[in-house]
Amino acid sequence: MPFTVKPRSTTRLLLPLLLLLPVFACGYVAFIASEQAGIDRLAETGERQLELNARAVESEISKYIYLPSLLELDDGIRRLLNAPDDLEQQRQVNRYLQGLNERGGSLAVYVLDRAGQVVATSNWLAPDSYMGEDLSFRPYYQEAIAGLPGRFYGIGSTRGEAGYYLAHGLADAQGHIYGVAVVKVRLDTLEERWSRAQVKAYISDENGVIILSSDPAMRLKSLRPLSLATRERLANSQQYSWWRLDELRLRARDSLGDGLEQVRYDSGLPDPVASDVDYLSQSLQLDDTPWHLTLLTPLQEVRRNALSNAMLAAAACALLIVLLIVWNQRRKVITTRLDAREALERANRELELRIDVRTADLCATNERLKAEIRERLQAEQTLRMAQDELVRAGKLAVIGQMSTNLAHEINQPLAALRTLSANAVRFLQRGAIDTASANLESISELVDRVGKITGSLRAFARGTDDTGHAQLHTAIETSLLMLHPRLETVRPLIERDYDQVELPIDQTRLEQILVNLIANALDAVREQQAPRLWLTGRQRGDEYAVEVRDNGPGVPPQARDHLFELFYTTKPGDAGLGLGLTLSASLAAAANGTLTVTHPPEGGAAFVLTLPRSTQCSSPDSRAS
Repeated sequence: MPFTVKPRSTTRLLLPLLLLLPVFACGYVAFIASEQAGIDRLAETGERQLELNARAVESEISKYIYLPSLLELDDGIRRLLNAPDDLEQQRQVNRYLQGLNERGGSLAVYVLDRAGQVVATSNWLAPDSYMGEDLSFRPYYQEAIAGLPGRFYGIGSTRGEAGYYLAHGLADAQGHIYGVAVVKVRLDTLEERWSRAQVKAYISDENGVIILSSDPAMRLKSLRPLSLATRERLANSQQYSWWRLDELRLRARDSLGDGLEQVRYDSGLPDPVASDVDYLSQSLQLDDTPWHLTLLTPLQEVRRNALSNAMLAAAACALLIVLLIVWNQRRKVITTRLDAREALERANRELELRIDVRTADLCATNERLKAEIRERLQAEQTLRMAQDELVRAGKLAVIGQMSTNLAHEINQPLAALRTLSANAVRFLQRGAIDTASANLESISELVDRVGKITGSLRAFARGTDDTGHAQLHTAIETSLLMLHPRLETVRPLIERDYDQVELPIDQTRLEQILVNLIANALDAVREQQAPRLWLTGRQRGDEYAVEVRDNGPGVPPQARDHLFELFYTTKPGDAGLGLGLTLSASLAAAANGTLTVTHPPEGGAAFVLTLPRSTQCSSPDSRAS
């Protein structure tokens, strides 16, 4: 059979998806819009920071620009360059340069002759002084000796200190350059300032190499692959000493327009703790230098705010959808109520039109119903009285069956009473008081026995109701006492196994049920060679089951479905009226119990009376006779 989906089921499955679609769409649009707005704000703030930091870099450099050209005014330097072997003049110039360097806060100030050799320097007293070094290979010297302003960032070949070199060609009155003045300044104060302000920024030079960075791990990294020619040129100039100039690899780079980029660095850079952080990259070229200042702004906060706004937007959309659904349901309910009210009003109008016509019919029908109710009440009362009479008739039938045996049972004590009383008179006349007393005691016992027999018969015949409590062991003993003549005739072996329990049924009605069941069992085992009866009781949850079982021939299969029918009997002739089991089942049902029959595989029949449990004693009464 092919699998089919009902249209209603398909609608129920698709409806939540259709409702979730605008929620996700709203959240997505809010995320994109919020992220773009956040990036725009960061870009605007970044432009201001770029401008401020660029001015700071330019200001740091510009305060030293005048210093090399100032040395052109010093006659001592001119004399030293014209007579480089004058040691006294060299010491004076060295002291002058040393003081100038200390007052200016630069790294070093030195003078080169036309051949590019250092003839005077501010660090002339240091072990690693520049004195006598040949720096003609440096680009700043080559630019200055050609009459151009020398600008160069590099790592010193002597001390290995990174710095920015400002060079100026010293010229005479005719414009002939006779030497070069150089000032080396430090720019790492910018890095310290960025680090304190927690600003991620770096400066790259004309070669695409990062020369300044707030993150030391990014310093002297190449932003792009360097060709062999470029590496050879940098090696000849020793601009970066012998650094490897590894490429700063990017894991991702996306253009956002207007010179903005979204970048993610590889190898844990620039932040080893958060290597998967996206940054907004903004660059600005510095004035008077080929350098570029790049500002990196983390995007985590923007993404976090965008995600929060997206969740709020999705929640607002979901709330709006819920409100719309509630409103729609409310509208449907109101519409339904209005339709129902209109229909009710129409019905009321129609009813009002028909009331006058049907009033007479309703009154007549009401009278007929009252008459039927009275008839039914009378019929129920008659049925109840008939049922009580039927129960009474059942009792009388049982009493009639037992009358002959009871009369025989009573006649025996009466005959004995006559004999014992006559003997007691004679013994009294003779003065045998002890023997007379013994006869009188026997007479008292016989009277008690007759009283028990007649009392049981009278209590059995007396009418009772369904309420009350009965002792199971008392009911069994009374039933056996009433059936004592039949027991003496059949003489079965009776096995008892039941508890001393109190059951929620009238004592007399329980005795009547047991008399019927035991009497039927005695009739069933009458022809057996070894007749046996089992009287047992067992707790079954909240109920107590009393079972009367015999080893007779059992119930024929064709009669099993009719056992509890009125006037149905399997006994021959006038041995039974077919009332016992029917009345017993009715009495059990009146006490909220049941009476059933089972057919054990070993033979015989077992009738089970099940009643709700009332109370139960702790000690069982188990006897066999």
